[in-house]
Amino acid sequence: MGNLARFESLARLGYGARGVVYVLVGWFAMMAAIGAGQLTDTKGVLREILQQPFGKALLAVVALGLVGHAVWRVAQAWFDLDGHGAKAKGLAVRGGLLASGAIHVSLAFFAVSLVLGWQGPGSGGGGDGAQDWTAWLLSQPFGRWLVGAVGVAVLGAAAGHFVKAWNASFRRFLKADPKAMEMICPIGRIGLGAKGVVFVIIGIFFLTAAWQSDSSESGGLGKALQTLQEQPYGAWVLAVVAVGLFAFGIYSVIQGVYRRIDCPDVLARLDVPA
Repeated sequence: MGNLARFESLARLGYGARGVVYVLVGWFAMMAAIGAGQLTDTKGVLREILQQPFGKALLAVVALGLVGHAVWRVAQAWFDLDGHGAKAKGLAVRGGLLASGAIHVSLAFFAVSLVLGWQGPGSGGGGDGAQDWTAWLLSQPFGRWLVGAVGVAVLGAAAGHFVKAWNASFRRFLKADPKAMEMICPIGRIGLGAKGVVFVIIGIFFLTAAWQSDSSESGGLGKALQTLQEQPYGAWVLAVVAVGLFAFGIYSVIQGVYRRIDCPDVLARLDVPA
């Protein structure tokens, strides 16, 4: 298998790994909504995978996929593979792709640490690390402004998800026939919309943390889902978002099959033979 095929396979495995993680997050959220389980976040899902039969092998594959997704995100951003351009809007999108790459590297490292026994296997969903690095940002010069900027960036990402869900602009990146696209579009729209809702809540967490200069006010996916659950009619709201996150996971797996992966462009710029 040449470098071109390896790169494409790694990128597609990355979408699949992300899909598995979000399908499970959605599943656990639905179980919590109906009172049959507890909420968990992405790290909690990785712990759950570890506890299954052949858990270490399964988690190692997921970790490899998460690394692949991170590499693909960085390549998308650095080489502008999707043609976002170098104007303000394009740079913002590419910055978001870099941030996504960093998040998935961190998640992959956590998965590897579980496989190697560096982390305890106990289940739990609260340790997303958001409060820790928010505290670190607050300790820096202009820390409140930095945390506020993170909040604004997350709200911007939420807006981007809503726009993509409304316009179904993701279709131009998929190589699927019209019949398949008819099934893909509603799944993508629901999934992107649900993730946008979660991003709105997370963005508000960071803005609140910046305003109050209190890292405990920040939070990630797990805290966002818990906040939904605690609202009036929270079980119903959580169930709707859970279905959306499950759909986002399915959409990610679909991307692993149909996504346009512009590997030749990457390899050419890196001067690597295909």
